[in-house]
Amino acid sequence: MEQPIAVTRQSFDDWMIPVYAPADFILVRGEGSQVWDQQGKSYIDFAGGIAVNALGHAHPQVLAALVEQAGKLWHLGNGYTNEPVLRLAKQLIDATFADKVFFCNSGAEANEAALKLARKHALDSGNREKNQIVAFNNAFHGRTLFTVSAGGQPKYSQDFAPLPGGITHTPFNDLAAAEQVINDHTCAVIVEPIQGEGGVVPAQPQFLQGLRELCDRHGALLIFDEVQTGVGRTGSLYAYMNYGVVPDVLTTAKALGGGFPIGAMITTDKLAKTLGVGTHGTTYGGNPLAAAVAGEVFSLINTPEVLDGVKQRLEWFIAGLTEINLQYPIFSEIRGAGLLIGCVLNPEYAGRAKQLTQLANEEGVIALIAGPDVVRFTPSLIIPEQDVKEGLARFARAVARICS
Repeated sequence: MEQPIAVTRQSFDDWMIPVYAPADFILVRGEGSQVWDQQGKSYIDFAGGIAVNALGHAHPQVLAALVEQAGKLWHLGNGYTNEPVLRLAKQLIDATFADKVFFCNSGAEANEAALKLARKHALDSGNREKNQIVAFNNAFHGRTLFTVSAGGQPKYSQDFAPLPGGITHTPFNDLAAAEQVINDHTCAVIVEPIQGEGGVVPAQPQFLQGLRELCDRHGALLIFDEVQTGVGRTGSLYAYMNYGVVPDVLTTAKALGGGFPIGAMITTDKLAKTLGVGTHGTTYGGNPLAAAVAGEVFSLINTPEVLDGVKQRLEWFIAGLTEINLQYPIFSEIRGAGLLIGCVLNPEYAGRAKQLTQLANEEGVIALIAGPDVVRFTPSLIIPEQDVKEGLARFARAVARICS
């Protein structure tokens, strides 16, 4: 049998298009909330693959679902349906406001579908001028040309002009500003209940409630991007459930597959009719392998035990981070919801979030950033208390180094 190609971190620089700057080690194995690199060094995983590995690594029941389906049927194409995708659709419908589901492969694709639905729904209503989309500064909705244009971070879009038009950005959590731009030409408002990449900034309840009222007044669709906040991340199945605001369309991905690529757009019967046969599609979306894995992940997370456990784990993190901050006052604020946590650096440490996560790597813990001034934690929703304590002890050593 031919030996596998030997790879090192240098192989990335030699062979890969440099759109990423990965850490200087290669992870090769994971179990629960721990991962190991090529040299056998262990790390506590507080990143969860950017809020994706919601049940940790190699969860035995998810692994069993993957192996079982892999022995049956992987892919068919959208000329045929399959049992796992239909079961997963019913799970999502039963658990949310939705009546219909469209499956794809990522959050960006889910948002792309939502924005296309909104434009077509307005066009079908007979108003050709009703095509404006309102989005928010510092938002992130994906990397396709349409979704990166809807995102409110020019650093991700400015190099790809000309960008799709008809998109207006306004300040997040500023209802008065939103009222100035939402009008009868608006076909959709797209918003994250918590801005993830934009700094882990929760929406104020009155802001989302006000957007719902403005959309109703002007006949616009309210789209909730729950790619990062969905599937248990905030302690509710979806974050909209925390706000008492029901969107017209919701997008979900990341944790939905627990590490297997899948995304979905969910909506009502009335709006689903907008996208008839041939109006939209994707080759891999809703394939039986992804749907079988996601169905198992969803059923495991959508339980009182796991969702209540998210709130318990937040308390562990808040207690540990507060203790660190008393010894080394590096954070001005710890914010977020559930296990989407943002630690905002004090002004004297501004711009050093990436440096802190690199030091954390050296100490054996993996964390994220959310912009240059925020360290972000999105661990497994079932991370054991011992791993939280050990990970925070390692993180404390990194904080001590940056504060020294």
